Amino acid sequence: MSRVCQITGKSFMVGNNVSHSKRRTKRRFDINLFKKKFYLPEEDRWVSIRVSAAGLRMINKVGLLAALKQAKEKGFIANF
Repeated sequence: MSRVCQITGKSFMVGNNVSHSKRRTKRRFDINLFKKKFYLPEEDRWVSIRVSAAGLRMINKVGLLAALKQAKEKGFIANF
């Protein structure tokens, strides 16, 4: 399973390591990803998702069920 947020769809970015002599080599910037369990009171069950820090802020702002529905509409998560 790749390191992708199931709420926002964020994944890694690609950039350069730049040495003192300005030589550039490729590197990855990974996202701040957590495996979290959330309680879904509407369905009386726990949901386990891989979510980034930005996804956690989105869940706090709009609510868990609304965030899951948005992620399903955009295709970031298959089912919850």
